[in-house]
Amino acid sequence: MSIDVNNESGTEVDEQAILDIARYALARMRIHPLSELSVIVVDADAMEELHIRWMRLPGPTDVMSFPMDELRPPSKDDDEPPQGLLGDIVLCPEVAAKQGAEADTQHSMDEELQLLTVHGVLHLLGYDHEEPDEKAEMFGLQAAIVDGWRGEKGLTGPSPAPTVS
Repeated sequence: MSIDVNNESGTEVDEQAILDIARYALARMRIHPLSELSVIVVDADAMEELHIRWMRLPGPTDVMSFPMDELRPPSKDDDEPPQGLLGDIVLCPEVAAKQGAEADTQHSMDEELQLLTVHGVLHLLGYDHEEPDEKAEMFGLQAAIVDGWRGEKGLTGPSPAPTVS
């Protein structure tokens, strides 16, 4: 799995954890091991520009996903998943820090960035949360992936609750 993490935000983030949880999420979703993903960490101004340009919404957001080859998790009947360029995930640590502090289960900026990374991966794989049933499926899968990764890492305490907008 080729995953690049590029921190352009000026904020120190746990890039290794972002890389690790992205790799775990892609493996758990059975994405081809030769697929490629890019994660870019930007400041609030850059995120706001992207949010306005692509979503026509004001202000910075927490995470944005830009799919490329529209890869999807393989069905149970598929022998091997297709490989390709998954796309880009853009994260904003300033928004993540605020969301983590305001969450019901307060958590760190890095924990929120890990959650947002999984959220971004799921968006790249075609998951969405516009409708209640879609939200339940996506957020349930997101929690299972984060909990699984945290369990493998031996991390204790409650996993961050979904704070993604």
